[in-house]
Amino acid sequence: MGRSGLQLSLLSFGSWVTFGSQIDDFHSEKLMSLAYEHGVNFFDNAEVYAHGASEEMMGRVLKDKQWERSSYVLSSKVFFGTHGSKYNKPNQHGLSRKHIVEACHEALGRLQTDYLDLYFCHRPDENVPIVEVVRTMNTLIQQGKILYWGTSEWSAAEIMEAHTAATQLSLEGPVVEQPQYNMFHRQKVELEFQPIFRSVGLGTTVWSPLASGILTGKYNNGIPADSRLGMEGYEWLKEKELNEERIEKVRKLSLIAERLDISMATLALAWVIQNPNVTTAILGATKEAQLEENLKAVEAYKLLTPEVNAEIESILNNRQILDKHL
Repeated sequence: MGRSGLQLSLLSFGSWVTFGSQIDDFHSEKLMSLAYEHGVNFFDNAEVYAHGASEEMMGRVLKDKQWERSSYVLSSKVFFGTHGSKYNKPNQHGLSRKHIVEACHEALGRLQTDYLDLYFCHRPDENVPIVEVVRTMNTLIQQGKILYWGTSEWSAAEIMEAHTAATQLSLEGPVVEQPQYNMFHRQKVELEFQPIFRSVGLGTTVWSPLASGILTGKYNNGIPADSRLGMEGYEWLKEKELNEERIEKVRKLSLIAERLDISMATLALAWVIQNPNVTTAILGATKEAQLEENLKAVEAYKLLTPEVNAEIESILNNRQILDKHL
């Protein structure tokens, strides 16, 4: 994971939307077990997912499985609170020392664990001095409640501000960022973060590698009723991610996947994890068959020759936007 000593599997398993919303304990246990048995060692969560129910569900699975704690990496994120930042009282969200510490304790309780391997600041907080965030995260490290801390959806400038403060205080800065990265969302990982990959060796645990499922091809002919973009309350995600231009690109990409004898989802994931600056890509399957197909990307990325990648770029047609800034 960047320049840290922590090793993460190329593919990991997350619970956003699915745990506590789409699947129950029985299916979450099946999925986590399948992932673990295939070498996945990182399980991702957050306080806001399903208002804390996601962490509770993952905690029950981990307690039941009784895997050696040293064999997997567990994360949570702090910022939105368990009700979402719009519905919490003033100190129940954000990155104040009070909320970070209390949220960490609550996450440990829900996940039924003594410590978190990774603890992410889920968003930056303009109302809290960065020194307060850095000191609080380091206090949790010193107490043994977290091992590493990171950021999610922070800008490169905000991450470097945290590193500068940490260096001045002789403390540990964030060692990992969790950005969105897929064939349609490329700027942060491929452009904005390039200087800090070189300077501080930032690790990345990228989310939405399948662009909320669009890159699986399942939306090519409409929105399935049981899909993420068909769920009540996620209309904002559909409006943000789904459009005809992207669907047409997926249709063309599917022809490449078919020629390589892999699924469209496997192709999209293989494309993500071939990037050397991606530590791990977080999967979010609801069915075992989906997860099994996604896990094939670990081998499939070897099929992405320079010629295949060039063909993919010609379809995506979004690389030149980045090249103008290089």
